[in-house]
Amino acid sequence: MPDKHGVVALLPAPDGRHLFIRRGWSLPRAPGVWCFVGGEVEAGETYAEAVVREVREEVGLAVRAGEPFHESLSPNGEFRLHWLRVELLDAEAAVTPHPQEVAEFRWLTFAEALALEPMLPTLRAWLEEAARGQAGGGPGGK
Repeated sequence: MPDKHGVVALLPAPDGRHLFIRRGWSLPRAPGVWCFVGGEVEAGETYAEAVVREVREEVGLAVRAGEPFHESLSPNGEFRLHWLRVELLDAEAAVTPHPQEVAEFRWLTFAEALALEPMLPTLRAWLEEAARGQAGGGPGGK
């Protein structure tokens, strides 16, 4: 297992759609690929602290982190990714994408998001399962 850790934020809007971002074109890993907000856990951070920081840095939103609910490996196998549900602290706040890290963003249902290309393969697999169970809140296990 990798010794580097990352976090992934499952961020719902009040209407049930979720925030998806297209990674910036100049990023060294997965440029232009659709995914959830996320990033590397820095030294001394908990997963909850890291996901709150990443959401603030990438899209300018304040969130409260829940517990991790899923785990995967990054496509290159470099990171163990810990997926956390997060809650918006201000439902009226506007997304403010980081100009280098986020090329674009969309609020979508899981089924709508499956039309995005290109997408991280682990996210696509999770979304396929989630789209089948979205009425029940999507998959919750590993």
